[in-house]
Parts: sequence; structure tokens; C-alpha cells
Amino acid sequence: MRFFNAGVLALVLAGAASAAEVEPTWESLAAHYDLPDWFVDGKIGVWMHWGISSAADENRPNDGSHYARRMYAIVPDDYTGKLGMSETLTRWHTQHYGHPSEFGYEDLIPLFKAEKWDPDALVAFFKDNGARFIMPVACHHDNFDMYDSFFPWNSVKMGPHRDTLREWKEAATKHGLKFGVSTHLYWSPRFLASARQYQKPGTPEWEFFNMDYSPRGYATQDSWNEHWYARCWDLIEKYDPDMFNNDSPYPSIGGGKGLGIKLFTDYINRDLEENNGKQTVVLSFKDAKADRAAFTYNLERGSAGEIKPQPWMWATDLSGGWFYRKNAVNKMSIPVMVGNAIDAISKNGVVMLNVALRGDGTLPENQAAYLTAFGDFLKINGEGIYGSRPWKVYGEGPLKMKDGRQGENHQDFSQADIRFTSNNGVLYAFVLAPPTEDIVIKTLATGGPLDREVASVRMMGSDAKIDWKRGADGLTIQLPAELPDALVTGFAITLQE
Repeated sequence: MRFFNAGVLALVLAGAASAAEVEPTWESLAAHYDLPDWFVDGKIGVWMHWGISSAADENRPNDGSHYARRMYAIVPDDYTGKLGMSETLTRWHTQHYGHPSEFGYEDLIPLFKAEKWDPDALVAFFKDNGARFIMPVACHHDNFDMYDSFFPWNSVKMGPHRDTLREWKEAATKHGLKFGVSTHLYWSPRFLASARQYQKPGTPEWEFFNMDYSPRGYATQDSWNEHWYARCWDLIEKYDPDMFNNDSPYPSIGGGKGLGIKLFTDYINRDLEENNGKQTVVLSFKDAKADRAAFTYNLERGSAGEIKPQPWMWATDLSGGWFYRKNAVNKMSIPVMVGNAIDAISKNGVVMLNVALRGDGTLPENQAAYLTAFGDFLKINGEGIYGSRPWKVYGEGPLKMKDGRQGENHQDFSQADIRFTSNNGVLYAFVLAPPTEDIVIKTLATGGPLDREVASVRMMGSDAKIDWKRGADGLTIQLPAELPDALVTGFAITLQE
């Protein structure tokens, strides 16, 4: 069973293509894509992973944030060998809830109640700690829509019985933040493949577990790609997001009727038509092979080795598991997270910090601590972050960042690790660990990249006079008697005309 027919799809496609300024090709998209200032200037966003698995027992074993995929492993009763993550979760699920054939993933939905969720208070907290935009997950790989969807498995008809996207957007609008959505839908036929063994034709679960679509061949299956496009376009039309993040593959131009590139160009064309030819939205995803002039690259849990020519997004998770689980551990400490964020910004990046809400909708205290620490830094040093652009070089220091997705830095920064930004003619230098001796910025030596004289040096968050000198060895800043109460010390360096 499917939830649209060919006639409905034809209307959707016709409406989306009514103002075809950008052609459905990567070349055309790259030629037209023009990031809005609000994103590049705003720098800081909060991503929210929240859904069915958030409400499963918080003491469950590690599910890799893929509960629906991992709970259907086959584990013989007499098996005594070492269990993998999926087998461990399946055995735990069976003991805790019942065998997957009797208590499936869909049976967790009534546990997901969002009974303490206060989107207004959460968005206010995000804003107070520096966020300029938010991006809730609209649909994860488990195929459950967190909004008022035409697909019947959604948060309005079951679970919380609330249109969570609508409420997130209302809160964002109230507090003056931009609103994005993230869809992970495209993976779901493969993601839910292990659940197929327990589904029966004619049941509602048949649709939920994508039984009409091939778990291996869905990428070239027209019916799936049409369904995916219709779900995504419905999301765009109903919620008019300022940012659309596609956290999954999409049909290539050579397969699936090219509906991937069509969706992306239709999204941009829709925006151009509504805003007199000016782009006001952001399109992001993780394809490392596509032309990055055509979209904003989501460099999830990675880093950049050098300044990138196009703005990009450093997306990381503060929970240790993307979706809430009490015993998940974030291997990245708070000081390292703050340093990593500044490193990304110095290299033309924008920061997206994921929080994983509990099933009741509350934000765990350990994740709130990360946001608060970052907020404390931004309250002091925001002039060198918001609206800034990379300088000639990103910085200096012994800690070298890996270039690419995954493998983000977990190592502590030292006083020698310094990053630069530039804003309104002022050069900003951030010392990524509390200094214990005079600060020497070698990059700013005479005869180096800085070809203007230094007029003054000011430590942000302090009125204290800063003593400094510049020579062939660098710009030396005498260690101040007192430092601002922040994990990173920032200096504003004014240059002579």
C-alpha cells in the first residue's frame, strides 16, 4: 500500500517545477546556489534528534542510535558466543519487552509521550547560549514522521499526538531564530530490512516497515523514489523551512527518475520565486563527491584541515549517541568541543550541535552543560564569531585536524593552538587553552601574513590594559594578571589604516 497515487505525484511535481530558474542538474545548481547571510553570519545552530527510540528504557545497551534496525537480529536461544551490538540489543529487548515477533518497534510508540516537552523554553535556552538557528529531525531512518504528515505513522496521530515541527517552528519564530528541518527518510527501506521477517500483508505495520519497497534495490525503484520525493516535498510545503538537511543518500540523476536533484532544485526554485530571485534558504547534505558549490556540505563528526572555499557545516553530537540513552558517553570533552567549534569557524565552517532529548522531551543536564559552556564563551567573545569570516590563515599550533568526515578531534588543545577570524577590519585571535605564560602568536610576526601594523590589542571580556610587542618572532602578548572566566581567551587586534 502507498499513500499517494500517480495523479497526486504529478500535481506535486508540476507545482514544484512552476518556476524553473535552476535546472535539475548539478551544474545548474552549482551556478545558482548562493548561501544567505543569516547562515554564514549566524554561525551557531542546534540540531535535535528525538523520536520513538528516545522513549525506550534509558538503561538499554548501546543501540548505535539505530534501535529499529538492531532490535530484529536473530539470536538462537542456545547461542553462547560473543554477541554483537544488534544481538545484544535483541536479547535485551526480548527480555525487557518481549520477542520482536510479539513486541515490535511500533509497540514502543505509546511510550513516546513528550509529556514534559516545552519547545518554547528549550529554544529560549538554545538562543541564550548562542544559537541562531535550530534544526529538528523531521523523520529519522525509522520512517516515523515527527509532524502532521500524509503518511499515517506520525507524531500527530500517535505517540505524543503533537505536531512537533509546528511547535518547534513557532518557538523559533517567537525567539527570532531561523528554522531548519532534517530528513533521514531515504535510508529506511534498508534500515528496516531486518524487521521484514515479522510483517504481515494488509496490516498497518506493512506500510510502516516499507514492505512495498526493495530493501536492496530501493535506490533505483521508481515507486520508492516517488514516495520519498512526495514525503519531502510535503514537508517543505507545510513547514517552509529556512534550511533543508538531507541526512541520507538520494536518487542519482541516472536512477530513481533523478528525483534527488529535482527535489533540491525545486526547493531552491521555490525560494527564489517567493523572494524575488534572492536565495534565502540553505540546502545541506553529506555527499562528499558532489560539487560543493551546489550545496552546503555537512561534514558530520569530522573537521577541516584548511580553510574551505565554500562555507560548510561541522555537525557533532553532544549526547554520545545522537538519540538519548542514559549511559551514552561523549568522548569529546567540553573544552575540546569549544575549541573544535572555533577551529571550524576559523576555516569557514558553521557549527551545528546535536542534542538528544529524553522521551519526555526534556534536555539531559550533561548535554545542557556543553551548551552553557559554549554560551559563556560566546557571551564574551561573540564579536569575533558572529558575522566573522576566515582570515588569510586559520591559525597555528601543534594540534593538526583531520580533513574529512568522521574522526573529529578529541585531543586537548594547548596554549600554542591559536585560531583567527576577521570581522569589520578587526583581526581576532583565540587561544584555545587557558594560557599560563606570555602568548606568542608566531603567524603575526613582522614580515609574515599580517602586512599592516598593529594599533592595539584588547582582551575580550576585560577592561585591563594589555601589554604587547611585535617583532620578527611574532606578536607577544604579556600574560594578563586575570583572565575572563571562559575556556578560550580571545583577543581583538585592531590594525592601523
